[in-house]
This record gives sequence, structure tokens and C-alpha cells, in this order.
Amino acid sequence: MTCSCITRRRALGFAALAALPVSALLAGCGDKAAEQQSLAPVEIDRSTSCELDGMLLADYPGPKAQIHYAGQDKPSFFCDTVELFNTLLAGEQVRPIRAVYVQDMGQAHWEEPKGHWIDAKSAIYVLGSKRHGSMGPTIASFAQEADATKFAGEHGGKVLRFGDIKLDMVDLSGGALHDTRM
Repeated sequence: MTCSCITRRRALGFAALAALPVSALLAGCGDKAAEQQSLAPVEIDRSTSCELDGMLLADYPGPKAQIHYAGQDKPSFFCDTVELFNTLLAGEQVRPIRAVYVQDMGQAHWEEPKGHWIDAKSAIYVLGSKRHGSMGPTIASFAQEADATKFAGEHGGKVLRFGDIKLDMVDLSGGALHDTRM
């Protein structure tokens, strides 16, 4: 009798242990799906403001950006890619980042960019063009190198990859100091 009770307990214990990973896996799948959804780029609207200076993104031309920080439900938006790179490259940046997006200016309209969000780390950039964003001179972002090369041919500038952009290239003393629309 005692022997069958131990066997039954063991069997129930093993069944309970076997069930734990399944429920953990199911919970993990739900968390993963929710995390992926929360990492998707968020579209700007008329009230979306810049993390650094409060400017309304929809009021200004040129590429915009967003950072999804760990532990933050909504992304932090930037009205210009120069602000984005200054934030990413500044030594004070210590918050863990889950995703970074910029707009593909090969697809988005320069004067009123909407949508066309791409992963910032895989984007191709043009630094030093004649086109201005919200902060004056900006860094144009593209999904395709051919679009970046065409843009540089038309508007000047140098084609760069994400890792090629350094802190001394992202001066914030431009447009905001002279902007009277804020």
C-alpha cells in the first residue's frame, strides 16, 4: 500500500513538473508577442512632441526618430536625426534601449514625413546635405543605399552607415536656438 502511494505521489509530482515548462512557455510566448508589438514603430500625430525640446514633430520637415527604452511603454520621439544621434552618442546615455527607428526619406515626403519607419542601425545616412530638418542641418536617413547615394548627388553630403556617425558630427547648436515657432 505504502509503495503505491509513493509511486502515485511521484507520478503526480512529475506530472506537475512536466506541466510547468508548458505553462511557462505559453506565458513566454504571450510576453514575446506583447514585447514585439511594443517594439513596433509608433506613428506620430499632431500632438507628438520631441523628447528634448518639446517641439511638435508634425510642424517640421525632415526625418524624425524614436527610441524605445526598456521599461517605458511609449517611445521617446525626436524631431530630428541629429538629436537622435546626439542622444545615442552622449556619454550620459545609460538607459537600456530596445529599439531605434528613423524614417526612410527615400519613401517619406521631406516636407511632411509620415510613416516609413526603419531600423536606425541598418539605415544608410547622408550627412552634410543642403536639406534642412527641424534643427537646421540634418542627417537624412534611408533604407536603401541607392536612395542615399541619389540624395547625396542631388543635395550634397556624404553617405555613411550608423556606426560611422560620431558625436562631433551631431552638433545641436543649430536650428533650435533660432527657431521662433516654438
